[in-house]
Amino acid sequence: MTDEVLIHRHGAVGHISLNRPKALHALTLDMCHAMSAALSEWEHDDGIEAVILDHAEGRGFCAGGDINLLRESALTDGGVSGRRFFHDEYQLNHQMMTYPKPIVAFMDGITMGGGVGIALPCKYRVATENTRFAMPETGIGLFPDVGGGWHLSRLPGRLGQFLALTGARLDGAECLWAGIATHYVPSDLLAEAKSRIIEKPGRIPGQLSEMVGSPPRARIEDNADKIARHFRSDRYEDILASLESDDSEWAAKERDTLGTKSPQTCKVALRQLATSATLDDFADNMAMEYRIASRVLLRPDFAEGVRAVIVDKTNDPRWDPATPEDVSEELLDSIFAPLPEDEEWQPL
Repeated sequence: MTDEVLIHRHGAVGHISLNRPKALHALTLDMCHAMSAALSEWEHDDGIEAVILDHAEGRGFCAGGDINLLRESALTDGGVSGRRFFHDEYQLNHQMMTYPKPIVAFMDGITMGGGVGIALPCKYRVATENTRFAMPETGIGLFPDVGGGWHLSRLPGRLGQFLALTGARLDGAECLWAGIATHYVPSDLLAEAKSRIIEKPGRIPGQLSEMVGSPPRARIEDNADKIARHFRSDRYEDILASLESDDSEWAAKERDTLGTKSPQTCKVALRQLATSATLDDFADNMAMEYRIASRVLLRPDFAEGVRAVIVDKTNDPRWDPATPEDVSEELLDSIFAPLPEDEEWQPL
C-alpha cells in the first residue's frame, strides 16, 4: 500500500482519499493498485454498503496520471513501463465502472485526465464551485483515454467531441448541466454531505439533493448550439472548415485553440469517440483504448508534446505529422489495430 492513497472505513462506508497534494493528486501506479485492492476487499465485504472517493489535503481532485513516467518510458524503455501503467490504470477504471456498490466521487477541484477516469465511472459524481473538468490530452500528443471515449461519446450535442479536441475546461455548474456530474454541492457543505452518507449510506441520492438549492447557471449552455453545429462531423478537416467559415469571435478562438493541438491525436480522438459510441461493453472500449495508448505512447507527438507543455513549458510543440492532411487513414488504422493476442488488455 502507499501513503499517497488513504484508505479508511467508517461503519458501512469505505473511504478512499487521494493524498499526493504536491502533484494535485495525479495517479501513480501504486495509487491505482492501492485503490483497486481496497475496492476488491470491500466488494466482498457485506458490511460495506457504499464507497466515498475524494482527495485529502490541498487542491484536488485529481489532475491526471503520471505523465512524467509515461514520457520517460517512451524515451528509455520502449514504452514497457508506460504500457504497464496504462494497463493497470484501465483495469481500475473498468473495476469502478462495473462495481456492484455505489461509489460517490467528490470532484472538488481539478478533475482532468486520469481524474476523469476514476470519477466518471462512479454512480454519484458531485461537482462544486471549485470543479475544473477537462480532458486536455490532445495538447500533449495523447488522447482522451481512461474511458474517455465511452464517457465523452455519450454526452449530448457533440459536447464530447468538443471537449476531446479542444481540452476546454468546465466548471461545476457546467458539469451538472452536461450530465458529467450527477449533483452539485457547495464546497463548504461537503463535510456535512460525507457525514450524512456515512450515517445513512442507503439514502445517498436524497442526501446529496437535499444539500443545496439551484447551482449557478451553466455558461456553456450559451454555446451549445454552436458546438453542435461546428463539431457535428467525425472528420477533423470538416470541423476546422466549419469554424473557419464562421466569422464570430467564439469560432475564431476555438479554431486557434485547435491549431495548438496534435493533428494526429485529434483525428485519433474523433475515431475513438465514433467507435466507442457503437460499443455495448465498457471492457471493449478499454481494450480499444489500450491498443491506441500502446501505439500513441511511442509516436513522436507524445514525448514532444510533454516536452513543450509540461517539461520546458515553451508551448511550441513541433507536431509530426504537422497538418491534419498529413495524418493518413493508414496511420490511424495502425494505431487502432489489434495487438498480438497475448498483449491485449484484459479486465481484472
